[in-house]
Amino acid sequence: MAKKNKAKKKALNGKRRDGLVSADEHVLDRLYVVIDSRKGADPDTSYTARLFSRGRAQIAKKLGEEAVEALIEGIKGDRPKLVAESADLLYHLLTLWAATNVKPKAVWTELARREGLSGIAEKASRKR
Repeated sequence: MAKKNKAKKKALNGKRRDGLVSADEHVLDRLYVVIDSRKGADPDTSYTARLFSRGRAQIAKKLGEEAVEALIEGIKGDRPKLVAESADLLYHLLTLWAATNVKPKAVWTELARREGLSGIAEKASRKR
C-alpha cells in the first residue's frame, strides 16, 4: 500500500526544471512560468517566442481562434477533440496574460472573490 501511495503522489506532482515541486503549484502556474520565460527568445526555435514577436493583437487573435475551435468541438460533442482544443485555449490565454503582465495569481484571486456568489449577483455588482 505504501508503494502505491508513493507512486500516486509522484504521478500527481509535476516536475520543474530545478526538480522541486510545490504541492499547491498548479500545472497552469508552471505553464505560465515557461511561457513568460520565452519573452525575448528566438522566434525561430520557439512557437511561444514567435507569438510574442508578433505582438499582443496577434496573440489575442490566436486566442479567439482557439476559443472558436473549442466551441465547435463542444457543440459536436467530440470529447477528445474538446480536451485538445481546451488545452490550446488555455495555453493561448496564458500567453496573452504574459504579454500583458497579468499574473495567474491575480486571476485566481478574482475567482476566489467570486466563489459562492451567484452569477446574477456578481454580474449585477459590475454594473455600478
